[in-house]
Amino acid sequence: MLFMKPSTNFSSFFISSNLYMGYCLLFLTIFLVFPPASSLSSLEYIYPNFTASEFQHIDSSGVFLSSRNGTFAAAIFNPGALKTNFYLCIIHMASNAIIWSANRDTPISSSGIMNLTTKGITVSDQYGNLRWSTPPLQSSVYALLLTEMGNLVLLDHSNSSLWESFHYPTDTIVIGQHLPVGMYLSSAASDYNLSSSIYNFTISTSDALLQWYGQTYWKLSMDTKAFIISNYVVKYMAINRTGLFLLGHDASEIFIQVSLPPADFRIGKLGPLGRFTVQSFSDAQWEQEFSGPDSSCRTPSICGQMGLCTDNSPSITPICSCPSGFQAGSQNMSGCVPSDDSQSLPLACNSTNNGSQLNSSIVSFLGLGYGIDYFSNDFSQPLKYGVNLTVCQDLCSGDCSCLGIFYGNSSGSCYMLENELGSFTSRNSGGMNLLGYIKVSGSNTTTNDNGPPPNSSSNHKKRLRVVVLVLLLSTSILLLVALGLLIWMRWKLSKTKEIKLGGFNSQSSEDLDAFYIPGLPKRFDYEELEVATDKFSTQIGSGGFGSVYKGTLSDKSVVAIKKITNLGIQGRKEFCTEIAVIGNVHHVNLVRLKGFCVHGRQRLLVYEYMNHGSLDRTLFGSGPVLEWQERFDVALGSARGLAYLHSGCEHKIIHCDVKPENILLDDHLQAKISDFGLSKLLSPEQSGLFTTMRGTRGYLAPEWLTTSAISEKTDVYSFGMVLLELVSGRKNCSLQSQSHSIEDSDSGGGHFLSSSRSGLVYYPLFALEMHEQGKYLELVDPRLEGRVTREEVEKLVHVALCCLYEEPALRPNMISVVGMLEGGIPLGQPRTESLNFLRFYGCRFTEASTIMDPNGSLSYPQANSLQTGFSYISSQQISGPR
Repeated sequence: MLFMKPSTNFSSFFISSNLYMGYCLLFLTIFLVFPPASSLSSLEYIYPNFTASEFQHIDSSGVFLSSRNGTFAAAIFNPGALKTNFYLCIIHMASNAIIWSANRDTPISSSGIMNLTTKGITVSDQYGNLRWSTPPLQSSVYALLLTEMGNLVLLDHSNSSLWESFHYPTDTIVIGQHLPVGMYLSSAASDYNLSSSIYNFTISTSDALLQWYGQTYWKLSMDTKAFIISNYVVKYMAINRTGLFLLGHDASEIFIQVSLPPADFRIGKLGPLGRFTVQSFSDAQWEQEFSGPDSSCRTPSICGQMGLCTDNSPSITPICSCPSGFQAGSQNMSGCVPSDDSQSLPLACNSTNNGSQLNSSIVSFLGLGYGIDYFSNDFSQPLKYGVNLTVCQDLCSGDCSCLGIFYGNSSGSCYMLENELGSFTSRNSGGMNLLGYIKVSGSNTTTNDNGPPPNSSSNHKKRLRVVVLVLLLSTSILLLVALGLLIWMRWKLSKTKEIKLGGFNSQSSEDLDAFYIPGLPKRFDYEELEVATDKFSTQIGSGGFGSVYKGTLSDKSVVAIKKITNLGIQGRKEFCTEIAVIGNVHHVNLVRLKGFCVHGRQRLLVYEYMNHGSLDRTLFGSGPVLEWQERFDVALGSARGLAYLHSGCEHKIIHCDVKPENILLDDHLQAKISDFGLSKLLSPEQSGLFTTMRGTRGYLAPEWLTTSAISEKTDVYSFGMVLLELVSGRKNCSLQSQSHSIEDSDSGGGHFLSSSRSGLVYYPLFALEMHEQGKYLELVDPRLEGRVTREEVEKLVHVALCCLYEEPALRPNMISVVGMLEGGIPLGQPRTESLNFLRFYGCRFTEASTIMDPNGSLSYPQANSLQTGFSYISSQQISGPR
């Protein structure tokens, strides 16, 4: 039996069967000279015994099997221009993309052959040597099938599957294919050399990981586009028309979701440079939809061994250089080597040294200096805690697998760089407080001056001299001991008095050195912050947590320093534990905590500085108006930040104070949420604001009025209020100017002022009424002057109203909010019956919140004088503006 598919894109090839060899040759000649007017367009099956080879056609490939609709083809294919390495491949015909290859690590020449027998598939070279085969099968093969999903399947006589290519992925996964726990994708050496390379994409029971020589350098759960839906145990990963998913036993058990635009053909691929990308193909072109890591500099060997990578955004290609004290290697070597020719990078444990300890007399360390980071620091735990630099370096010197260290000055953490050295990255000012040292061997034991002087084995002689000196001075030991005892007793007495006078909060900050908390950010000296702020002379904000000052650190980075008052946490260790949790929360839409300071009774937090300040100043101020797209980007960024706090980080964090004052904007107007996690630091008096509030003037959810539990849905409500303010460009409870005039309404909340005068307006009720009437453009900030469509406003109003439901359980979670804003999840239709409470709020607000004095000016009554059940607490009383 002979099957052949003529094509203008792929040449003829040699196909034969042992039984019908003569007929095959005759048919082949006829097909070459007189191609049939109507050929078989879909050859899904071939049968044993079958042989295929790329046959004397340098510019084409040997196709021997097609899926039913011709979407995929199986071929003996060479992806390069030189036509030297041929592979048994499955190809997506429209894009010419290889989605699977059998003999990727054992290519054949153009004379190699593929055989299908009753025992399975084999690939042999021109000499008949076996290069690849399917594993032993349970029964005899009846047919080979290529499905329309791109799966190559061996079938028995009952059409049961004996073997599938989907179960043996290479570097690509397609729609309909599962990547189970324990399975992995392995990168190709290049686009033209399909052999397995150094990067793996693997699935664990709780995440998807990228690894380099077994070292993790990226996790799906840490990506800004990935949302943790539940706590199911992961069984497999899959992609479909709408996204990428980590799933449990079935498709209903979603653990992590990445929402993507709808697409009919999509692949996930681990590229040769170590990045996992998801791409869709339509209209004859590829579109990249997702990438991890998002920066090329976060891949381990982008600049070769010891290379220094600087992300040259928005350029795709990063800048590679060498750290100080290193230079580019020879042309045949990728990466950097010590500038001093007498020094070299030692090899890790191998058969030569057999894992023995290196000669300590020739080992030294080169400091990398400040501002340099390494990928493994974010994904590994220190080998030792609370040690000094000398101990850390001694541990590395005596271990042949150790090639360098990173050391934390403030924490005493000792990280090892083992077995393989990759590239380093230029760290921004928000990085970990670590200094790197690379182990070198050679006669020169000096180090550079980019960091604290490292230890070297040459100190051994110095220690011997110290021992001799101590022996010579042994007669003075008793005197020294007595003097030390006296000093200690006086110190102990003074500390006892200090504790009695001031409690634990007045102890010396040195007490922090008595314990170590993993993940604690950098600890600053109070004097350093005094210098940075010019003795706290530039105040940029204040509120219930304290005052905020602008400062410039010694490395020229600008920071915002918050002095916290009214602390509820009494012990330093408890305080530091909470700070460690906050400091380990990293997201592009969250303000980064750079460090902290404990000085006597004072607690200070050091944050990255946001040049454009808080959203309220930009949105409600008199400066340039925020355009609609900028407002939408702020809404989406804030939603992503809150979704990460609720679902993406290790410890769920409920913000409790979402409002424009706590949404900060950077140079590019990217939104970042601030003050998350600080509610635990309030004193009992201050935290009472969160437990005894009744009603709201701004952003607090209805559950504050009841005994209902406060949950992440409380933040969802507050976010809905912020969305409405983004639409209107003014406070939800504010004076109504004539440009925002509203006619009296009969829809249940008819307490708005008419266009003939100005007054207080409860904007959420107005938004509900305009939604009911379909008049969405009535809600828009008039300063936008028509630069927004009805559909764009309707989208944000729908999302906002769904967030404002009175019942917390009916509100969407923030992951769903992000999905609705991005378009991956259909918009919810607001349920009027769950929003009727806004009519009561609007009525009571206009009755109880305004008092017009005889001169016509507006004043506000005190909360305790109202008989309405509201205590209109200003949002600034909680944490204040930034």
